[in-house]
Amino acid sequence: MKRIKKDEKNCSVLNTDAFDKRRFKEIFEMSQGLQKLTHEAVLPTFEPLLGDIWASFYKMKPAINVKEVDGFLSVNKFLMEVIMADEYFAYHRNFTRLNDLESVISAIQFGEKINQWLAQQLEEDEDLREQSLKIQLRLGQMRKQQFQEADGKSQVDGMKELNEKLQQTILGNHESFLQAMAEARQESKQVEDGLKSLLGGIGAGNADAELKKVPLRDKILLAEKIASTKKMKEIAEWAGRFKQIARKKQKSKQSESVTRRGVTIGNDIENLLPVELCFYTHPLTKMDFLRRFAECETMQFEQKGPEDLKKGPIVLCLDQSDSMSSLDTQSKGFTLALMAIAKKQRRDLCLVLFSSCTQIFRYEKGEVRASEMTRLARTFLGGGTNFTLALDDAVHVINESRFKRADIVFVTDGEDQVTDSFLEVFNKKKQEKAFNVLSLVIGGNRNTVEQFTDRVIEVIDFDNEGSFTAFEV
Repeated sequence: MKRIKKDEKNCSVLNTDAFDKRRFKEIFEMSQGLQKLTHEAVLPTFEPLLGDIWASFYKMKPAINVKEVDGFLSVNKFLMEVIMADEYFAYHRNFTRLNDLESVISAIQFGEKINQWLAQQLEEDEDLREQSLKIQLRLGQMRKQQFQEADGKSQVDGMKELNEKLQQTILGNHESFLQAMAEARQESKQVEDGLKSLLGGIGAGNADAELKKVPLRDKILLAEKIASTKKMKEIAEWAGRFKQIARKKQKSKQSESVTRRGVTIGNDIENLLPVELCFYTHPLTKMDFLRRFAECETMQFEQKGPEDLKKGPIVLCLDQSDSMSSLDTQSKGFTLALMAIAKKQRRDLCLVLFSSCTQIFRYEKGEVRASEMTRLARTFLGGGTNFTLALDDAVHVINESRFKRADIVFVTDGEDQVTDSFLEVFNKKKQEKAFNVLSLVIGGNRNTVEQFTDRVIEVIDFDNEGSFTAFEV
């Protein structure tokens, strides 16, 4: 039967323009979450509804069309009127308008909650369910706004009937609908915070700046993983906590390494001598001070520190035997904090996951893409514990030119035996390559580890004060 394509301008109940429609189409193609919602939706017109939800958050001044919309969109118009009339809607828009990422996160969370709420109402209300099924049979799942011309009138009439029934349902369950929208706002904020925890560095307040460097497609992918995966949420929470601790550790290390030694000239305000500040405050000497300051000739303390406060690359050997499964999310957050240190200091980092086998991941200058982050979150080896295999791989990595100045952080909760011949070769390599080994032993026996380690720290878990020593590397 002949099918006709509905005019694009009729697919929105808001004051959207060509740019809005084109931008949402681009974002829809990037977002697996939006696509999945469309396929699972109980409402036939859910795809254009998602577009309107996104536009209501993204546009500077979204407004519902005052003119009558096509009959098949009557349900969408009523839903948008309820959403935008919520007293907390305007407040939430303070964070989303003209922000691609936060708008799409909100669209996904609101779309998911609306679909869940509608599905529940259909399950509890037989009349509403029957009316929806009739529309589904007539209309099918909406694809590219195409409808059968011959059934056009019956489709519109059916949607009007569904709209009337849905209005009665929402008015009768108004509080539960608004509660679902409140949950959507809260979860949107949690996803945004999780994204900043994963992608942000260890610098104070630099999460937004770091987010801007990541392609939108990657941010959407990671946001959807955080929203849909409990494990990823937990990893994000641990990463955020450990990065804050890492920032304090690195700041403390920096301040302890730098001392004042003598006087020099320059224009560093923080290091100006007190007498220079007096010159600035006195009206007779102020102009002379400003001239000397502009020419970098004011007196200041000379700060001296080690020529290179940052060491070389980092090789992290992380135990992933069966006994580490309960600490997996902690360990991933801990790893991401070390990566943030490496990224800030432009140091290469190699992650050696080990159990009875190994997997090796290399991160140049600590950079980790969103796809690599999700891969890391999904990876858990399981099995037994093999120290020799992990240390062999670590030495092979250090033999590479990029990692020739690396130090090893070795993390395990288990016990294993290493042969005297292996220890002899390993310790000889350690002396030749001039690398150190810091080991964190989580509730295990330290006897074996001590044989190849420069410093052993016993901890209860990764959230133990001793574990934070690794952030000083």
